[in-house]
Amino acid sequence: LQLVESGGALVQPGGSLKLSCVASGGTLNNRIIAWFRQASGKEREGVACIDTDDTSYYEDSVKGRFKISKDNAKNTMYLEMNNLKPEDAGFYYCAVDPKRLHIGPKYYAASSALDIWGQGTRVIVSA
Repeated sequence: LQLVESGGALVQPGGSLKLSCVASGGTLNNRIIAWFRQASGKEREGVACIDTDDTSYYEDSVKGRFKISKDNAKNTMYLEMNNLKPEDAGFYYCAVDPKRLHIGPKYYAASSALDIWGQGTRVIVSA
């Protein structure tokens, strides 16, 4: 399974972006899919995920602004981001069955997890 993100760009504060992550060589079905981000000088953090029961979870700072979704037919996951703030800037990574995840109330750690990651796409939020 391989993941390729796209959609990162420079956007003004208050703007919107939609990130995509296309999976190949495997399926997103019945897997935990997630978006993480890493700002300069900060640790990577989970932003949003969809559990295997299709429940979505969001990091507190993005609730109401970001939406995670997936299209099983296209084997693609998305992160729609609205009302972007400068603190949302960073590299965004999609992941499938990450070994460790803590997003809102959703937490798990599984050393044997598939742990597939994309290469990242950069989001810059600046006037």
